[in-house]
Amino acid sequence: MYAAVRRYEGVTDAAEAARVVKEGFVPLIRRVPGFVAYYWIDAGDGVMVSTSVFQDRAGAEASISRASEFARDNLAAVLPTPPRVMAGEVVASA
Repeated sequence: MYAAVRRYEGVTDAAEAARVVKEGFVPLIRRVPGFVAYYWIDAGDGVMVSTSVFQDRAGAEASISRASEFARDNLAAVLPTPPRVMAGEVVASA
């Protein structure tokens, strides 16, 4: 399995970001081949984190691309700065 983690800082409206992600991005990412799981986390203090899990690297890379496009097109008003993105193979899970 592979995962992609994106950390967004300076979020101006966490509730609106969550609504848009839930209604728009979740259905989109579920259609990426190899999809396993997706989480959108409100870490507080203007920080939100997303984690995407896929069966293979191609799915994780596709999620990074789609998340970037979706955020640019739908969340620019509430996510003013680009996220820090990390991705890699899942080496332990529970």
